[in-house]
Amino acid sequence: MALSCHGALKEIKGSTDFTFALAGNPNVGKSSIFNRLTGMGVVTANYPGKTVELNMATTTFKDLSIGIIDLPGSYALGAVSEDQWVARRAVLDSKPDAVIMILDATNLARNLYMTLQFIDLGIPLVVALNLTDEAEKRNIIIDSVELSRLLGIPVAQTIATTGKGLDDLIQKAVDVANQKEIKYDLRYGEDIETSIKKLCDSLAPYDFGINPRALAILLLEEDSEFIDHVKKANVQSILDEAKKISREIEEKHGEKTPLRIARERHGLAGSIAARVQGDIAPASSDKLWAYTTSPLTGIPLLIVVLGVIFAFLFYGGDWLSTLFSSLWALYMSPVIDGAIFYVFGEGHIGKTLIWGFDAGILAALAVGIPYVLTFYFMLAFLEDSGYLNSVAFLTDRLMHKFGLHGRAIIPLVAGAGCNVPAIIGTRVLTTMRERTIASTLITLIPCSARTAVILGAVSLFVGWKPAVAIYIIVLALVFLVGIGLNRVMPGSSTGLVMEMFPFRMPLMSNIVKKTWHRFKDFVFVAFPIVLVGSMVLGALYETGYLWKLASPLSPVVEGWLGLPAVAGLTLIFAVLRKELALQLLVTLAVVMYGGGAKNLLLFMTPAQLFVYALVNTIYIPCVATIAVLGRELGWKRAGGIMAFTTTLAILVGGIAYRVIGYYNLL
Repeated sequence: MALSCHGALKEIKGSTDFTFALAGNPNVGKSSIFNRLTGMGVVTANYPGKTVELNMATTTFKDLSIGIIDLPGSYALGAVSEDQWVARRAVLDSKPDAVIMILDATNLARNLYMTLQFIDLGIPLVVALNLTDEAEKRNIIIDSVELSRLLGIPVAQTIATTGKGLDDLIQKAVDVANQKEIKYDLRYGEDIETSIKKLCDSLAPYDFGINPRALAILLLEEDSEFIDHVKKANVQSILDEAKKISREIEEKHGEKTPLRIARERHGLAGSIAARVQGDIAPASSDKLWAYTTSPLTGIPLLIVVLGVIFAFLFYGGDWLSTLFSSLWALYMSPVIDGAIFYVFGEGHIGKTLIWGFDAGILAALAVGIPYVLTFYFMLAFLEDSGYLNSVAFLTDRLMHKFGLHGRAIIPLVAGAGCNVPAIIGTRVLTTMRERTIASTLITLIPCSARTAVILGAVSLFVGWKPAVAIYIIVLALVFLVGIGLNRVMPGSSTGLVMEMFPFRMPLMSNIVKKTWHRFKDFVFVAFPIVLVGSMVLGALYETGYLWKLASPLSPVVEGWLGLPAVAGLTLIFAVLRKELALQLLVTLAVVMYGGGAKNLLLFMTPAQLFVYALVNTIYIPCVATIAVLGRELGWKRAGGIMAFTTTLAILVGGIAYRVIGYYNLL
């Protein structure tokens, strides 16, 4: 269930005894702790104009009702990316009774940076020192009592995968929530603290809804959100004072003030980490990390892993899809068709409903179970093993040519199996610019359904070389479009910021939970649109209006693309499922030309089949993909992508038809 963000935050805050927010970077087991604490009944919410989600749920602890807000995984709090902005905004808006900061015991110094940011904001905190089992394997011993003393925050040692320490963690959070006042004594260097105090004194007469020290630091860090906040209050003197103090810091230290504050924070984090942990011994996982991130060994390994993913999605997914479709036709279709015909008769209404409740549901399930569900399972396995981090490092330089970073490689490759989970997978990217570029490229990558059209129409009747040529053309378009979008879209890549995540064997229970949590989003988003879209197409077909569309399409389909009109009609239906285009091409051709048209070469030339498959591959993605694009990027961007790919397909298809004809290539 999805709610408006403010409504959801207000609801969970008002219906529980305490509300706790889980914070941490994406690789510290935050999702595992959230799932362990809450189980089912998760509510998702988005801030207006943002695609990064908040997950919220309730649990019970010693007769207390506890609300849990799972903040987006991020490495810092700021306004530079959606995940950071949403994490900070959710804490400031919901005012949780405590934030549970989850730290990686194997990389304490890096994780303490965001902890210090929460302290700067004056937020009540509890630390979950997670991955302690992995730390022990690497001979990392952390004095949690000393860490608690230095931070002034309760610390609980946890193991998210087994649930160890979670009761102690929640008890400490309840204790913090019951405290009337929270005070922190951590401070940066004396000169920086003097500057912060000076700006705090200027802020003292005003109430900006945030404690003066936190606002002073944010203004000195040149945080755009809070600069605008002060501007709206018409207190220009505060901004002038902040600029003056900032210049003084820059003159003294020879670097920009935001950078200086970040350096101070990193230094304090490193100092605290050094005082609570001993020397770190190298682990076997470090060697594996080196192998997977070195181009010499990492690229061949990546090719093998991606090959396994693609083969499983293509061959395994195709087998599952065929099996599911056969079982559906054998057991479900007769029951559904019989019930609909019994109630609504065998006229236009009955047949239209069958398009939706029989063919439409089948179309959604035949994509969802074989491709989406299996992909999510493999993705969860790769995530929990730690391999995705090394892949991101390995491909980061290549992805920057497209305005992306290394995390984009897995969704892009997964698009060859199915575009739907691949687009949802772009949530690992931090900005809307990156997600828009990646999603556009994914829609151009031939999924398994479009591959079926290429193989069934071109390879079967024309030859394997023309089929390979289609892939080469499309991959060239992906490369050129990626470079072009990077140049024309405002902004730039945020860069790749992550620490080494230790390799380990994932727990099957966590993989299953993560897989289902993602798959249910596909079910709730894609199913209704596929169902409605199927009935609309069915109504056009059954009433005969679809055939009337052939005339308006003639200038483009026949005049520019050089295809018979019947091909244009099937391309309309292909919006439901891409491989349906080939099936309908044969079906509609038989209706128009007779049974002999099952051999497509009897009424289409090899050049026409090539152009047909090429256009089908490039233009508007299937309805399930459209639904997910609208959900993830907003309907304005989704519409832009559809218009762009359709225009590109028509342009490239027409050029290809003329080049083939001019040089007599087929």
